[in-house]
Amino acid sequence: MTFAIIDAEKATNPALPIAAACRFFGVSTSGFYEWRHSQQEPCARRRSDAQLRETIVEIHRQSRGTYGSPRVHAELRLGLGVRVGRKRVERLMRCAELQGVTRRRRRGTTRRDPHAVPNDDLVARQFSPHGPNQLWVADITEHPTGEGKVYCAVVIDAWNRQVVGQSIADHLRAELVVDALDMACWRQKPNAGQTVHHSDHGTQYTSWAFGQRLRHAGLLGSMGSVGDALDNAVAESFFASLQTELLDRQSWATRGQLAQAIF
Repeated sequence: MTFAIIDAEKATNPALPIAAACRFFGVSTSGFYEWRHSQQEPCARRRSDAQLRETIVEIHRQSRGTYGSPRVHAELRLGLGVRVGRKRVERLMRCAELQGVTRRRRRGTTRRDPHAVPNDDLVARQFSPHGPNQLWVADITEHPTGEGKVYCAVVIDAWNRQVVGQSIADHLRAELVVDALDMACWRQKPNAGQTVHHSDHGTQYTSWAFGQRLRHAGLLGSMGSVGDALDNAVAESFFASLQTELLDRQSWATRGQLAQAIF
């Protein structure tokens, strides 16, 4: 930045001695001329940085401004096959004044019924199945709008982290999670007795209606311990990303507007 100021001053005042300007700013004259040479004839590294920076800016734009350096680096390496170090990505993002968004602490949505009998924990925090439709995880999130809250229930296949079922409504009744489960069953058609459905102890998941639908579909109900987000980490991680990358980015005037964005 200092060399650029000196160069700009020299352009407006040709009589300005470079040596005097460098002394005034506390930099070396040789360093200034090296900088000027690099600006006039960029080296291969600078050209490479310029090209890579353009790619990074585009990745960041396509992420709606949400990706930080770890995810940009992953997209470069895994998505585009570009061999690049993470520190170099961090440096170029700083130069471009790009940064990701940070997560807020999630508020609990589901409430436990102390009189309900929960399912046993069939997962024990092992969220790495060997194939599709072996383990589904489910949860609910909420977000305010100008018309009131919107609630979203999802069913996620832990094998590839794909949302296989979802339901969006203006209420927290059991139908919300039943509809999400129905979509997952319709789309995936799981074999009876081979798919574990894992959730927390929310009243929606311990309700009679949901239990009946679970048994009718031939799914194995599972629930983690009370008040421990790690026991449903896949769903918690998904909602953390949804909140960070979509819900918290703006204010939502209507329920319909937010529901369409989530969908």
